[in-house]
Amino acid sequence: MAEVARLIIGFCGERVEVDPERPFTVGRIADLSIDDNDYLHRTFLAITWDGRLWWLANVGARLSATVSDRMGRLDAWLAPGGSVPIVVPETVIRFTAGGTAYEVDLWLTETQAVFSTVDVREPEVVGSETIGPPTLTINQRMVVLALVESALRGSSDRPHEVPATARAARRIGVSVTTFNRRLDKICEKLTDGGVRGLKGGAGDLASNRRARLAEFAIAARLVTVDDLPLLDELDDGA
Repeated sequence: MAEVARLIIGFCGERVEVDPERPFTVGRIADLSIDDNDYLHRTFLAITWDGRLWWLANVGARLSATVSDRMGRLDAWLAPGGSVPIVVPETVIRFTAGGTAYEVDLWLTETQAVFSTVDVREPEVVGSETIGPPTLTINQRMVVLALVESALRGSSDRPHEVPATARAARRIGVSVTTFNRRLDKICEKLTDGGVRGLKGGAGDLASNRRARLAEFAIAARLVTVDDLPLLDELDDGA
Protein backbone atom coordinates (compact mmCIF):
# COMPACT_ATOMS: atom_id res chain seq x y z
CA MET A 1 0.00 0.00 0.00
CA ALA A 2 1.28 3.47 -0.88
CA GLU A 3 2.14 6.00 1.77
CA VAL A 4 -0.90 8.13 2.58
CA ALA A 5 -0.59 11.56 0.97
CA ARG A 6 -1.62 14.43 3.24
CA LEU A 7 -4.64 16.29 1.85
CA ILE A 8 -5.81 19.65 3.17
CA ILE A 9 -9.21 21.14 2.31
CA GLY A 10 -9.92 24.84 2.65
CA PHE A 11 -12.92 27.13 2.44
CA CYS A 12 -13.35 30.75 3.56
CA GLY A 13 -10.12 30.74 5.55
CA GLU A 14 -10.80 27.40 7.27
CA ARG A 15 -8.37 24.54 6.62
CA VAL A 16 -8.88 20.93 7.67
CA GLU A 17 -6.72 17.86 7.09
CA VAL A 18 -8.75 15.02 5.58
CA ASP A 19 -8.70 11.70 7.46
CA PRO A 20 -7.87 8.83 5.06
CA GLU A 21 -9.70 6.35 7.29
CA ARG A 22 -13.17 7.58 6.34
CA PRO A 23 -14.93 9.60 3.63
CA PHE A 24 -14.84 13.37 4.12
CA THR A 25 -18.02 15.09 2.99
CA VAL A 26 -18.78 18.59 1.71
CA GLY A 27 -22.24 20.12 1.60
CA ARG A 28 -24.89 21.98 3.54
CA ILE A 29 -24.73 19.55 6.48
CA ALA A 30 -21.41 17.69 6.21
CA ASP A 31 -17.87 17.45 7.57
CA LEU A 32 -17.25 20.75 5.79
CA SER A 33 -20.52 22.67 6.00
CA ILE A 34 -20.35 25.22 3.20
CA ASP A 35 -23.44 27.36 3.65
CA ASP A 36 -27.02 27.37 4.89
CA ASN A 37 -28.24 27.37 1.29
CA ASP A 38 -31.35 25.28 0.61
CA TYR A 39 -30.24 24.81 -3.02
CA LEU A 40 -27.08 23.04 -1.85
CA HIS A 41 -27.24 19.30 -1.16
CA ARG A 42 -26.90 18.22 2.46
CA THR A 43 -24.04 16.02 1.19
CA PHE A 44 -22.70 17.09 -2.20
CA LEU A 45 -19.09 15.91 -2.46
CA ALA A 46 -17.12 13.10 -0.84
CA ILE A 47 -13.34 12.69 -0.64
CA THR A 48 -11.86 9.24 -0.07
CA TRP A 49 -8.44 7.54 0.00
CA ASP A 50 -8.32 4.20 -1.86
CA GLY A 51 -4.85 3.11 -0.75
CA ARG A 52 -3.10 4.74 -3.71
CA LEU A 53 -4.90 7.97 -4.58
CA TRP A 54 -7.35 10.48 -3.19
CA TRP A 55 -10.68 10.61 -5.05
CA LEU A 56 -13.31 13.33 -5.30
CA ALA A 57 -16.86 12.10 -5.94
CA ASN A 58 -20.11 13.94 -6.64
CA VAL A 59 -22.65 12.19 -4.42
CA GLY A 60 -25.43 14.73 -5.03
CA ALA A 61 -28.45 14.33 -7.28
CA ARG A 62 -28.62 17.62 -9.22
CA LEU A 63 -25.58 19.87 -8.88
CA SER A 64 -22.35 19.54 -10.83
CA ALA A 65 -18.88 20.90 -10.10
CA THR A 66 -15.95 22.20 -12.11
CA VAL A 67 -12.59 20.80 -10.98
CA SER A 68 -9.42 22.58 -12.05
CA ASP A 69 -5.95 23.62 -10.99
CA ARG A 70 -5.24 27.22 -9.99
CA MET A 71 -3.33 27.96 -13.22
CA GLY A 72 -6.16 26.94 -15.55
CA ARG A 73 -4.30 24.00 -17.11
CA LEU A 74 -6.71 21.33 -15.87
CA ASP A 75 -10.49 21.26 -16.27
CA ALA A 76 -12.92 18.48 -15.41
CA TRP A 77 -16.70 18.58 -15.20
CA LEU A 78 -17.94 16.46 -12.29
CA ALA A 79 -21.58 15.50 -12.82
CA PRO A 80 -23.73 13.65 -10.26
CA GLY A 81 -22.38 10.13 -9.77
CA GLY A 82 -18.98 11.01 -11.23
CA SER A 83 -15.56 10.89 -9.59
CA VAL A 84 -12.06 12.13 -10.40
CA PRO A 85 -8.65 11.46 -8.83
CA ILE A 86 -6.89 14.33 -7.08
CA VAL A 87 -3.56 14.44 -8.90
CA VAL A 88 -2.11 17.97 -8.74
CA PRO A 89 -0.65 19.87 -5.76
CA GLU A 90 -3.51 22.40 -5.69
CA THR A 91 -7.03 21.64 -6.91
CA VAL A 92 -9.88 24.14 -7.06
CA ILE A 93 -13.49 22.94 -6.90
CA ARG A 94 -16.10 25.41 -8.17
CA PHE A 95 -19.86 24.89 -7.98
CA THR A 96 -23.04 26.95 -7.98
CA ALA A 97 -26.21 26.44 -5.94
CA GLY A 98 -29.20 28.70 -6.44
CA GLY A 99 -27.20 31.51 -8.02
CA THR A 100 -24.45 31.49 -5.36
CA ALA A 101 -21.04 30.29 -6.54
CA TYR A 102 -18.46 28.69 -4.24
CA GLU A 103 -14.78 27.76 -4.37
CA VAL A 104 -13.18 25.02 -2.29
CA ASP A 105 -9.42 24.38 -2.36
CA LEU A 106 -7.56 21.10 -1.98
CA TRP A 107 -3.82 20.96 -1.26
CA LEU A 108 -2.04 17.66 -1.84
CA THR A 109 1.42 16.89 -0.50
CA GLU A 110 3.77 18.07 -3.25
CA THR A 111 5.84 14.89 -3.16
CA GLN A 112 2.68 12.76 -3.48
CA ALA A 113 1.13 14.60 -6.41
CA VAL A 114 0.87 12.46 -9.55
CA PHE A 115 1.17 15.49 -11.83
CA SER A 116 2.80 18.86 -11.38
CA THR A 117 2.18 22.13 -13.18
CA VAL A 118 5.03 23.79 -15.06
CA ASP A 119 5.42 26.84 -17.24
CA VAL A 120 5.85 25.81 -20.86
CA ARG A 121 6.50 28.49 -23.44
CA GLU A 122 6.14 27.28 -27.01
CA PRO A 123 8.64 28.72 -29.50
CA GLU A 124 7.24 30.77 -32.34
CA VAL A 125 7.32 28.78 -35.56
CA VAL A 126 6.69 30.55 -38.82
CA GLY A 127 4.12 28.86 -41.03
CA SER A 128 2.57 26.63 -38.38
CA GLU A 129 -0.43 27.06 -36.12
CA THR A 130 -1.42 25.46 -32.84
CA ILE A 131 -5.06 24.90 -32.09
CA GLY A 132 -5.83 26.62 -28.80
CA PRO A 133 -8.91 27.69 -26.83
CA PRO A 134 -11.68 29.18 -28.96
CA THR A 135 -11.39 32.94 -29.43
CA LEU A 136 -14.36 34.95 -28.23
CA THR A 137 -15.62 38.06 -29.98
CA ILE A 138 -15.82 41.26 -27.97
CA ASN A 139 -19.61 40.82 -27.60
CA GLN A 140 -19.14 37.26 -26.37
CA ARG A 141 -16.49 38.35 -23.86
CA MET A 142 -18.94 40.92 -22.52
CA VAL A 143 -21.50 38.16 -21.89
CA VAL A 144 -18.94 36.09 -19.99
CA LEU A 145 -17.79 39.13 -18.01
CA ALA A 146 -21.39 39.88 -16.99
CA LEU A 147 -21.61 36.37 -15.51
CA VAL A 148 -18.29 36.40 -13.64
CA GLU A 149 -17.91 40.07 -12.67
CA SER A 150 -18.70 39.36 -9.01
CA ALA A 151 -16.02 36.65 -8.89
CA LEU A 152 -13.38 38.78 -10.60
CA ARG A 153 -13.98 41.80 -8.38
CA GLY A 154 -14.34 39.80 -5.16
CA SER A 155 -12.24 37.39 -3.17
CA SER A 156 -11.80 33.78 -4.25
CA ASP A 157 -12.31 32.59 -0.66
CA ARG A 158 -15.84 33.98 -0.39
CA PRO A 159 -19.07 32.96 -2.15
CA HIS A 160 -20.11 35.14 -5.05
CA GLU A 161 -23.12 35.53 -7.31
CA VAL A 162 -23.88 34.30 -10.81
CA PRO A 163 -26.54 36.77 -11.97
CA ALA A 164 -29.84 35.80 -13.57
CA THR A 165 -30.10 36.28 -17.32
CA ALA A 166 -32.17 39.47 -17.14
CA ARG A 167 -29.73 41.13 -14.75
CA ALA A 168 -26.68 40.08 -16.76
CA ALA A 169 -28.30 41.39 -19.95
CA ARG A 170 -28.98 44.76 -18.30
CA ARG A 171 -25.37 44.93 -17.12
CA ILE A 172 -24.09 45.02 -20.69
CA GLY A 173 -27.04 46.94 -22.13
CA VAL A 174 -28.64 44.31 -24.33
CA SER A 175 -32.02 42.59 -24.44
CA VAL A 176 -32.53 39.17 -22.88
CA THR A 177 -33.08 37.76 -26.37
CA THR A 178 -29.74 39.13 -27.58
CA PHE A 179 -27.97 37.94 -24.44
CA ASN A 180 -29.36 34.41 -24.83
CA ARG A 181 -28.42 34.32 -28.51
CA ARG A 182 -24.84 35.27 -27.69
CA LEU A 183 -24.80 32.77 -24.82
CA ASP A 184 -25.92 30.05 -27.24
CA LYS A 185 -23.04 30.87 -29.59
CA ILE A 186 -20.49 30.80 -26.78
CA CYS A 187 -21.73 27.44 -25.51
CA GLU A 188 -21.71 25.98 -29.03
CA LYS A 189 -18.18 27.25 -29.65
CA LEU A 190 -16.81 25.87 -26.39
CA THR A 191 -18.67 22.58 -26.77
CA ASP A 192 -17.16 22.16 -30.23
CA GLY A 193 -13.80 22.77 -28.58
CA GLY A 194 -14.37 19.86 -26.18
CA VAL A 195 -15.78 21.61 -23.09
CA ARG A 196 -18.42 19.48 -21.37
CA GLY A 197 -21.48 20.53 -19.43
CA LEU A 198 -22.60 23.50 -21.56
CA LYS A 199 -25.15 21.69 -23.69
CA GLY A 200 -27.45 18.91 -22.67
CA GLY A 201 -30.95 17.56 -22.91
CA ALA A 202 -34.12 19.58 -23.09
CA GLY A 203 -34.59 19.23 -19.34
CA ASP A 204 -31.41 21.11 -18.46
CA LEU A 205 -32.05 24.42 -16.71
CA ALA A 206 -30.62 27.60 -18.24
CA SER A 207 -29.15 28.47 -14.84
CA ASN A 208 -27.04 25.30 -14.93
CA ARG A 209 -25.54 26.35 -18.26
CA ARG A 210 -24.75 29.85 -16.98
CA ALA A 211 -23.17 28.41 -13.84
CA ARG A 212 -21.01 25.95 -15.78
CA LEU A 213 -19.89 28.69 -18.20
CA ALA A 214 -19.00 30.98 -15.30
CA GLU A 215 -17.06 28.21 -13.56
CA PHE A 216 -15.20 27.26 -16.73
CA ALA A 217 -14.43 30.88 -17.60
CA ILE A 218 -12.75 31.41 -14.22
CA ALA A 219 -10.99 28.02 -14.22
CA ALA A 220 -9.64 28.34 -17.78
CA ARG A 221 -8.95 32.09 -17.45
CA LEU A 222 -11.23 32.73 -20.41
CA VAL A 223 -11.57 36.24 -19.01
CA THR A 224 -9.54 37.84 -16.22
CA VAL A 225 -9.46 41.00 -14.14
CA ASP A 226 -7.60 42.59 -17.05
CA ASP A 227 -10.88 42.47 -19.01
CA LEU A 228 -12.92 44.35 -16.38
CA PRO A 229 -12.25 47.77 -18.00
CA LEU A 230 -14.66 46.66 -20.73
CA LEU A 231 -17.44 46.79 -18.14
CA ASP A 232 -16.07 49.94 -16.53
CA GLU A 233 -16.35 51.70 -19.89
CA LEU A 234 -20.08 50.98 -19.86
CA ASP A 235 -20.36 52.70 -16.47
CA ASP A 236 -18.38 55.70 -17.70
CA GLY A 237 -20.70 56.05 -20.67
CA ALA A 238 -23.89 55.73 -18.64
